Amino acid sequence: MVNAAEAYRQNRILNAPPEHLTLMLYNGCIKFIDDGREALEKKDYEEANTLLQKAQRIISEFRLTLNFDYEIAHQLLPLYNYIYDRLVEGNIQSDLAKIDEAKGIVVELRDAWVEAMKKARIEKGEGTGGKGYA
Repeated sequence: MVNAAEAYRQNRILNAPPEHLTLMLYNGCIKFIDDGREALEKKDYEEANTLLQKAQRIISEFRLTLNFDYEIAHQLLPLYNYIYDRLVEGNIQSDLAKIDEAKGIVVELRDAWVEAMKKARIEKGEGTGGKGYA
């Protein structure tokens, strides 16, 4: 049986607009990177591998869903490839600097996404508040 918190989380995801799902994925990626980094510091290599692979899968999903009808997609693809490569190398080599570099870029992308969401809401006349997502 699913507990109330899990049911709420699932409902929030199922009902979220696409732009909010993207934000959730960025935040999830950052969390997996942080948790994977922490596991590496504890020398729990199996857990670190599992967590960093989850972050890698999110970046892969971003790459696969790019819409190349827009110029920004052509700019994001090499960036996502670079993040992915840093995560893989950091994971294989237990290199915290590479993992930190990947996280820094993901944080910048997430922050830019939040700003774009705010700007879009303002342009739509919805203000800066909004359903607890950004």
